[in-house]
Formats: sequence, structure tokens, C-alpha cells
Amino acid sequence: MTSETAAATPARSGLRIDFHVWGPVIALLALIALGAFLNPNFLSYGNVTNVLARSAFIGIIAVGMTFVITSGGLDLSVGSMAAFIAGVMILVMNALVPSLGVGWGVILIGMAAALVVGLIAGLVNGLLITQARIEAFIVTLGTMGIFRSLITWLADGGTLSLDYGVREVYRPVYYDGILGVAWPIIVFAAVAVVGEIIMRKTPFGRHCAAIGSNEQVARYSAVHVDRVRLMAYVLLGILVGIATIMYVPRLGSASSSTGVLWELEAIAAVIIGGTVLKGGFGRVWGTVVGVLILSLIGNILNLANLVSPYLNGAIQGVIIILAVVLQRQRKPER
Repeated sequence: MTSETAAATPARSGLRIDFHVWGPVIALLALIALGAFLNPNFLSYGNVTNVLARSAFIGIIAVGMTFVITSGGLDLSVGSMAAFIAGVMILVMNALVPSLGVGWGVILIGMAAALVVGLIAGLVNGLLITQARIEAFIVTLGTMGIFRSLITWLADGGTLSLDYGVREVYRPVYYDGILGVAWPIIVFAAVAVVGEIIMRKTPFGRHCAAIGSNEQVARYSAVHVDRVRLMAYVLLGILVGIATIMYVPRLGSASSSTGVLWELEAIAAVIIGGTVLKGGFGRVWGTVVGVLILSLIGNILNLANLVSPYLNGAIQGVIIILAVVLQRQRKPER
């Protein structure tokens, strides 16, 4: 009888579902089924592409946030950083129109400016954390206020608008694409694939996990802890720049309200996807699923009129808390 029980145990364990791995995917499928049930237009081409395109900004940022959180860090400034980068982009492009005229030359310079500002912003965050030895929460909370104040100052309390001619040339970056797939979706997919490869297949990804798991052990293992953490914040800054490049042609403007709660959405997506908030384990593909879950929740609420859209931030906050509670007492597995 004992031998039969022992033989049956592996069979039963083989049928068990690891909800830490597959839970987000199951939740995503359940949301898709619920949305299709509540509204027949949920799975329409227009709605699906709209959801994916809107989620691309947060998704691109969330990929970078995955590396930061995996290494034991946090960045609360990404939303304000995106607003500041958008403002700088618009000012640069508008200033160049009189001399260069309306065209892709001005837009490419604006894109380059976005990447440079994002890199510098991430570098500043990283240096303050790794060299000044200030907690990531304090540093990014401070820079969040700085970036938000700067964009408010640049816009003089109002809105910065992109030159109309430049905007018309720039619009296809958001609204056009390849074979019906918008450019933001394509860029998000490319960033996610590259991010997953870096996380799983490169020393940088392994070092991020090692540092987040145990910083002292990582140092004893000859990992350059400060360098890796700095690179994680710089990578996040660059990805915020890329997300902003895709965002600006959508509205052609920037103000103090641009990017509000983007940090909450990015962190929520990372945690929902299975990355451990305390660091030591992260997966980019899970972050992508988390981004889609958050986007679908907001879309379903809007289509079904179940809850006021003004409560989306509250719902995301509740989701973050629940995700962290579920992570406790759970050992992550790749």
C-alpha cells in the first residue's frame, strides 16, 4: 500500500499548476473571457489595437522597471521623468523649426534629445543611489518632484504644444504601423523580447537577480554591484525616453499632468507579472502579462461602465497590495 501511495504521489504532483508562474496568464485569459462576455465589441480589431497601443508606453517603462526591481531597487520618478522628457522634446523641436523647417530632421533631433535626457535622468538617479548611498525610495521620490516641477515651470503652468506642421509629420509614429500593427505595439514587443533575452541569457540579468537576492554574496562573487545597479537605472531612463518618443505624437503636447501615475502602473505590472518586490527574481514576460492585465481591467471598466474611470488608480493600488501579499511566504521559481 505504501509503494502504491508513493507511486501515485508523483502522478498527482505532475498535474499541479504552479500559480506563481501561470497565475498571471490564467488571470489574463479570464479577463479576456470576461470582457468578451460583457461587451461584444471587446475583441474587435479597433478595441484590441487601442488597448495594446495605449499599454505600450507603460509596457516599455515596465520592462526597465523589471531590471531595477529585480536588482533590489525602485524608481518612483518615471512618470514625472516622462513628462519632463516630453516637454524638452517639444521645446527642442519647436526651436529648430525656424532654421531647419518642418521635416524628419527636426523630429530625429527631438528623438535624440529624448534619449539623451532619459539617459542623464537615469544616470542621476543611479549615481545618487550607488555613490551617495541614498535609499532608492528617497532619491526617486525627490527626483519625481523635481521633474514634475521642471515641466510645470517649462510650460509656465500650462501646456507645451508641438508645432502643428511637425505634429502632422510625427503623427504616423503613433497612428501608423506595419500590416495594421501600430508602431508603439511593435516597439513594445521588440523591447520586451530583447529585455527577456537580457534577463535570462546575459550576465547583466543574472547579476541583477544576484544583487537583489543578496548584495553581500554578490560582492563576494566578484559582481560589480554599484555598476550593475547604475546600469539598471540608466537602462530604465533610456526606456522612459523611448516610451516618450512614442507618446508625444499621440497628443502633441506635454503638461504637468502628463505621465501621472505611470510609476504606479509600471510597478503594478512588474509585481503582477511575478517579479519579487524585494528583488532577487524577475521575469520580463511576466511584466508584459501584467501590463496587459492592467490595461484590460481599465478597458473592461470603461466599456461596461462598472466603475468610474477616476477610480482606476485606486484599483491599481489594491492590485499592488494584493500581489505583494500573495508573494509573501512564496518562493519564486524560474
